[in-house]
Amino acid sequence: MPRSPEHGGSAPAGGPDTGRHETPEQRADRRWTELIQEVRVAQTGVQILFGFLLTVVFTPRFATVTETDRMIYVVTVALGAATTGALIGPVSFHRIVTGRRIKPETVVWVSRLTLVGIVLLLATVTSALLLILRVALHGSAAVWVVAGLAVWFLVCWFALPMWALHRYRGGR
Repeated sequence: MPRSPEHGGSAPAGGPDTGRHETPEQRADRRWTELIQEVRVAQTGVQILFGFLLTVVFTPRFATVTETDRMIYVVTVALGAATTGALIGPVSFHRIVTGRRIKPETVVWVSRLTLVGIVLLLATVTSALLLILRVALHGSAAVWVVAGLAVWFLVCWFALPMWALHRYRGGR
């Protein structure tokens, strides 16, 4: 009996062909490596942003911001902390389960955690932009600029990948 691509064999006649001939373990290893590279990029940006946010409260200018801006700051810091947790979570997840022979499952869960981190990053960046632009523009037009940027992030981070997935999935 021929083996399926998921089990290291060729695709059955008329069946789906992924173009790869790898075992589930090899696929999990490849996907894990790709995922960790993606997480490294996001982690660096989040750590820099979160570090910056933590220092803002200690600047002299912070004492002069409005109550609304203080609340936006608190929300932004909380979102930054949640984002940091979600995007550093894959490291501890892997460390705790490594060697337990559940890499395919680990890849699925870490992928989900990373996607949550990306959504939280969108919220964090949007909130930080709102705070900064409210102060820089004295409130005028800040919401509109941030809304436009949030739409841009949604297009780049979610809409284009979803469009490509929909567009090219049918070709297989």
